[in-house]
Formats: sequence, C-alpha cells, structure tokens
Amino acid sequence: MLQSKREHAVVLGGSIAGLLAARVLADKYASVTIVERDRLQSSGHRRGVPQGNHVHGLLPRGLQVVEELLPGFTDDVVAMGAHRGDILGNVRWQLLGRQLRQAPTGLMMVSGSRPLLEFVIRRRVLALPNVTVLDGYDIVGVSASRDRRWITAARVTSAHGDGSRLAPADLVVDATGRGSRTPLWLAALGYEAPQGDTVSIDLAYASRIFDAPSDLLGDDLVIVTGRFPGQRRGGVLQRIEGDRILATLAGVLGERPPLDLDGFVAYAGTLATPDIHDAVSSARPIGDAMRFRCPTYVRHRYERLEALPSGLLVVGDAVCALNPIYAHGMSVAAINAMVLRDELQQDGEPDPRRFFAAMAPVLDPPWLLAAGADLAMPGVSGPELPSSPITGEYIGQLQEAAAQDPDVATALVRVNALVDPLPALLRPDVVERVTRSRDQLVALPR
Repeated sequence: MLQSKREHAVVLGGSIAGLLAARVLADKYASVTIVERDRLQSSGHRRGVPQGNHVHGLLPRGLQVVEELLPGFTDDVVAMGAHRGDILGNVRWQLLGRQLRQAPTGLMMVSGSRPLLEFVIRRRVLALPNVTVLDGYDIVGVSASRDRRWITAARVTSAHGDGSRLAPADLVVDATGRGSRTPLWLAALGYEAPQGDTVSIDLAYASRIFDAPSDLLGDDLVIVTGRFPGQRRGGVLQRIEGDRILATLAGVLGERPPLDLDGFVAYAGTLATPDIHDAVSSARPIGDAMRFRCPTYVRHRYERLEALPSGLLVVGDAVCALNPIYAHGMSVAAINAMVLRDELQQDGEPDPRRFFAAMAPVLDPPWLLAAGADLAMPGVSGPELPSSPITGEYIGQLQEAAAQDPDVATALVRVNALVDPLPALLRPDVVERVTRSRDQLVALPR
C-alpha cells in the first residue's frame, strides 16, 4: 500500500547500478527520480559510459539477480539479438595458455553489447509508474539539514540551459560511477572521507566490431584469453547482436594495443592462444577501433567510517570500481541492488553504517579476485591483501587441473561467476582433484 512507503528517493546516475537501485527503491518509495547527465532516449552508446564500447558480459549471478528484479529480462535481450549460453559450456576460458575443459554447468550468462543490455534494463525500470528520469542534468552536489546529520536533496543543473534546481529527497543514492564525488561531499560537510584502496594497473583497451558468420565460433559465445605469466596482454571476444563479434585487446603497465586494423590483428596474434586472432583475421571490420584507459581502480572503504549522514547511500562503481577486464562490474552492480533491497526491508529509515557493513562482504570476492590476480604481476602496486590459503601458486594449480578436469573447471568458473564463495575452491573434493592432477603432471616423462 502507498501509505506504507517512504516518500521520495533520488538516484544519481542512470547507468546499470542506478537503474537497478531505482528498481528496488520503487518498491518502498512513493516516487523515485533518476538524475542523469546524458539524454536517455537512445539505445546507442552514451558519453557517460566510456567503457560501453568494449566487451561486457552479464555473469550468472548478475543475470540471476536481474531476472529476479525484472522477470523476463533474459527473453527480452535475446529477442533483441543478444545470446544466452552456459558460462563454461559456451565460453572458451583460456588461462595460462591452456583452455579450461568445457562442460555444461547449468549456469546461464548473456552475451550482448553494453548499450543493448542497459537499454533493456532502462526500458523496464522506466516503465514502472513511480519512476521518472531527469536526464540532461549535471549533479552538482547534495544539500543537508542545518545540523548536517541528514541529506535532504540533490543539487543539479541542466546541461542544456534549463537552469538549476534542488531535487528534494528522503534518500539519495549515489550511482555516479568511478567519478563519484561523495568522498568530497562528505569532507565538505565535516565528515571523514572514506579510505580508498587503489590498485595501479595502467590498463589500456582497444576494441573493434566485426561482421562475422553466425557459425564462426561454433556453439561458443565468448573467448577469454588471459595474460600468460611474463606477458602484459590478453583479450576477450564475444558474440553480440546482429551477427557481429566484438573483440577487446588489453595491455597493462605500458602496453598499448594498436588502433589500426593491421596492428590490431597482429597484436591479437601475440596472445597466449590463437583463437581471437583466428576470429578477427577471418571477419570483416566495421568502423574504427575504440580506446579506453583505466590507470587505476579503487575500493572506497565506507564500511570503516565511524560517522555518516543519514539519507545518503552509495552503490556500484562509486563504491568499488574493479578492473573491467574481469567482467564483474554489471554483476556486482546487480548484487549491490540486492543489498539495498535488504536494507530497505529494515524498520525505520535506511542506516548507512548498517548498509555499508552489509555491502563489504559481497564486495570482498570480486575485489580479491581482481586485485589478487593483478597484484601478483610485478610492477602493479596496491594495498596489501589479507593472507589466504588460496595463494597464487594454488590458483595456478587449479587452472592447470581445470584444463583436464571439468569438475575443477566448473568449481573455478562458479567462483569467478560470483555464484560460489572463494572458499569453495578449497572444498576437499576440489583440493583432491587438483592434487591428483598436479601429481600426474609431475609424473609425466620430461
């Protein structure tokens, strides 16, 4: 019933994290307004999503959440040209120069362009009767009560000459992404800003779209070619809508994949396995290559703050921006929405300290997966990670075993897909299979 709902929530940012936040807020607030700098009438690329030209995937856990919040989402995106498939049965995971043994897991993923996935989510969310969008507006800041204990509004200004305004709110949710200014707003209000754990990776992307026959990859949808030890380059290729493939080549620590076609194809030929090179060599390029850089990625430690104003929460990349090459971003945004939904089920107004305390353990797995892999590379700098029995050596043994054993491969991708927790890699049956595989490799004649 409407009278049981809170009155008005404002979401800053209309990307996937903001849209899914608005979806759960709509169940508890009489009205929800999404404020977004870009105009949101088009299904094409948005300036506010510079990484949107590059490979994206909605991993199984993220897809499960989106499907729960927006039933029928998968059918909608498939009807518009995206592809669904098994996270291991239809993906070539190529790690340490070897491909994981493919096998069906029953875990579905969706492969399509980022603009398509976002467009379908946006269309569904904006169809809700109590959700509206204020697009074409820059977010200037927030306003607080006189005692600065409560955020009361967002301050926005038109990017198209329509003036400035206050957007009053009982709750403001910051989903503005990597450029979030909430730490600055908190400091201006006299609060401590959150510590930022920063990984310096100097990641550079180059991506190209190609026309390709539908059978180019057989039954596979995605090729993931990881960095080989000693290399600073890798790549991902996926099928997207319209009988096209999208190839993203990535380099770190000074590696810069070329933008010209010949250089792009040649760079693909230097990866640890030939599959991406073979695909782009036989496909017809469409348009120019696109560049994206990610010098660092940051986790803001809001959960460690002693004091926070009421009426302000933060989700998505604005809390934890991950290395995008691992494809966790959209799924983490979806999981954040579920943490927000749980917080809204509590009595009284949302409690930011309780919310960020609940957010921390769901951010730990993707953060440790990304930062752990990157910090193992000489030259990458970042925070010291907590000690863990899941060492780099053990991960290498897992990957070696997974090239032969579909059960180990399944265990590995279930964790990477955020379906199982990290400790699942230490289950006795997994450790036994890894040990057996290692012993067999050692016993092979040299």
